[in-house]
Amino acid sequence: MKAMHDPVRVLQIAEKAVREAGALMKEKAGRPETVETKTNAHDLVTEVDRRCEELISGRIREAFPSDFVLGEETVARHGGIRAVLDAGIDHLWIADPIDGTTNFVAGIPFFCASLAYAYRGTIQVGVIYHPHLDELFTAVRNRGAFVNGQKLAVARTASLRDSILATGFPSGEFHRAVNARGLGQLIPKCRNIRTMGSAALHLAYVAAGRITGFWENNLNPWDLAAGALLVSEAGGRVTDTQGGPYTLAVSHVAATNGLIHEELLRHLREASATGLE
Repeated sequence: MKAMHDPVRVLQIAEKAVREAGALMKEKAGRPETVETKTNAHDLVTEVDRRCEELISGRIREAFPSDFVLGEETVARHGGIRAVLDAGIDHLWIADPIDGTTNFVAGIPFFCASLAYAYRGTIQVGVIYHPHLDELFTAVRNRGAFVNGQKLAVARTASLRDSILATGFPSGEFHRAVNARGLGQLIPKCRNIRTMGSAALHLAYVAAGRITGFWENNLNPWDLAAGALLVSEAGGRVTDTQGGPYTLAVSHVAATNGLIHEELLRHLREASATGLE
């Protein structure tokens, strides 16, 4: 069995990689040279996504040449997400070069680079970098979560009615309809809801106490891995939308300050927004 990397060294490499990717996406925001669709018209990719993923992967391989990098733009060549997760890889990096590509293409300054390191399936380090605000969110397992060196803590809001929630509109008509049902159920029950277009930043904002909770269906490991660790290390709770434990295989997620978690899940169930495979 290969020993886990030193988390401090991992964090240094991750920070450098996302900052360099962030500088590139900030430079190109609103004016990528190419914009393509993936599986549907809602899911965009640009040449900047690919360049950022190459940059991040390159930094990782310089430091840890034998590690596996699972990236949004390269997952298909490895047989898909399930094949990678089932392979029992000791050292797995999970990279989203641009989370919020639709915002990036439109020039809306709410997108980020997200990168996590997992050892034997457990996330150990997570970083999210928001280039336009120069905010670097970091977490190391059992060592807390921070933004630009300042310790993070989730909101202390104790009820859903006083909470600000966030969600998104995932790709695929079915999953969009499911999320819309949850949205309709929760709008009258909370203070307000935000849909800002980046799952990773939504999770970082839960960790920072800026929003109280987040849910969304049909996401991928690179959308969630770094942010899930941030929320947990900031004192919050992350599960699937049935209340089961978060793992890298979870795609339907709920993340809160912990105090409103069961209330949020109950309303999602009432809206038939759970029970997905």
